[in-house]
Amino acid sequence: MNFLWWLAVVVVIGIGVTGGVGHEDCRETRCRPDGPAIRFPFRLKGRQPIHCGFRGFDLSCTEYNETMLEMASSTKLLVDDINYRSHAIRGRAYDGCLPRELFYSNGSYPFQFVGRTPLFSCPSSTVRDKYGCGYGCLARLSPCHGNNSGNHIYAVIGHCSIDYLPILSCIKLHDYTSDPAYIYDEIGILRWSIPSCEHCKGRNLRRTNMKILGICALCLVLIAKVTTIYHVYTSNKMEKENQLRIERFLDDYRAMKPSRYSYADIKRITNQFKEKLGQGAYGTVFKGKLSSELLVAVKILNNSNENGEDFINEVGTMCQIHHVNVVRLVGVCADGFIRALVYEYLPNGSLQNFLSSADVKNSFLGWDKLQDIALGIARGIEYLHQGCDQRILHFDIKPHNVLLDQDFTPKVSDFGLAKFCAKDQSAISMTTARGTMGYIAPEIFSRNFGNVSYKSDVYSFGILLLEMVGGRKNFKVLEDSTSQVYFPEWIYNLLVQGNDLRIHIGDEEGYVTIARKLAIVGLWCIQWHPMDRPSMKVVVQMLEREGEHLAMPPNPFASTSS
Repeated sequence: MNFLWWLAVVVVIGIGVTGGVGHEDCRETRCRPDGPAIRFPFRLKGRQPIHCGFRGFDLSCTEYNETMLEMASSTKLLVDDINYRSHAIRGRAYDGCLPRELFYSNGSYPFQFVGRTPLFSCPSSTVRDKYGCGYGCLARLSPCHGNNSGNHIYAVIGHCSIDYLPILSCIKLHDYTSDPAYIYDEIGILRWSIPSCEHCKGRNLRRTNMKILGICALCLVLIAKVTTIYHVYTSNKMEKENQLRIERFLDDYRAMKPSRYSYADIKRITNQFKEKLGQGAYGTVFKGKLSSELLVAVKILNNSNENGEDFINEVGTMCQIHHVNVVRLVGVCADGFIRALVYEYLPNGSLQNFLSSADVKNSFLGWDKLQDIALGIARGIEYLHQGCDQRILHFDIKPHNVLLDQDFTPKVSDFGLAKFCAKDQSAISMTTARGTMGYIAPEIFSRNFGNVSYKSDVYSFGILLLEMVGGRKNFKVLEDSTSQVYFPEWIYNLLVQGNDLRIHIGDEEGYVTIARKLAIVGLWCIQWHPMDRPSMKVVVQMLEREGEHLAMPPNPFASTSS
């Protein structure tokens, strides 16, 4: 929020600056309240920048706050009025001296005289000595000061009559006639050239627009640089905060005795990540060696969850768990951006490897072994739900997350999505779905089925049991049929009808009883409504019981479509 406020201030300042260049510092002004308005193409020297007016159109204020136009010949003209519509100035001489350019410009000077002003060439001494410049009726044309020898040019100003002026020794040079469009006083009217001023205005506007564009571009570059710096700063700050949070978390769990490894240790343990065991959505697993006798599996976590939530979840959960059917955490690594988990190495890999090839006789584990594995997984999940100080909900029970040791003892692993809750808490809040499609309980998607609770893990375990029975396949009802049905529903229909499950893998005696028991328990676990599912404690009891004594569950597919 502070950054956005600061950025808004920068933009406002930039807009203010660009607006000032084109408008604010060129606003209309005056030397005094009743004086002529000064605006383009004129500018007031000392108050307005050069770009506000055309060169040669500079006005200034006298000590008496009169408006004065400075001519090219260094002579000055007092301005009484400026008519911007007709491009005309009404003015009078300053110190009785008129600019010669007004009468001899030949069109090159921007101002032209309009009025009744005859010009005479007179001896300066005669006019000065006898009449003191003609009592204000004669004005000398520049230059007006310096050498007084020879003739000088005089103009008749105001409403003076030439009949009473000392011009007997003078020669008339020119007789300007009156322009009836103007009412003038003293010297009359000056007009400025419209084409020159329009060209000037366009040039100044273009120059102003270029300045505006330049300042806007500068503001955009500044904003882009500040945004980049802010992003880098916040990213580094967030990463440092996450690392600090993880460090504090690991300090809290140091008493649980997980070893702490650096990234250099991890590279040494895995022999530069030489042997890859597997890869999932949350990380890649490599085989490692702590000693000649102790092998480990090292999971390098992905950076998809940059705040370290998966890492903290898994470490926080594993440090509290000590059970034969839950994988053991050996150590952790939180070195900069690298986060890794070091587990005991389980040589037979995941249960998924055996289920995907269950229809191959040489890879089949045997029904007794499958029953032991199912019971071990159930005991591990029941421990998570009831054996810890807080109930741990796994939310990702599936064959990939069940590992098998050298004796095929199952161990539940991967607690990146786990959540804690009190044992007496019947429901938990969840903002997004957790788990893997196909194993997620229906209440996680829609609260119409009930509340999310530990029963969600029961549903996932039920799907896992049915996969153990069917080798993770959707079986065809008839070999010549092109349509496939949902395998759990097909299993349910066969059980209700008292038929053989038609799963002929292995030649063990009693395989039908074991397959039927696993199927019935699985169907109990996948009831649509959580309240209709058993707890994991009851599931363990059902798996320990003889299969003939298990009752069939209600049809979980009665209100669903195949």
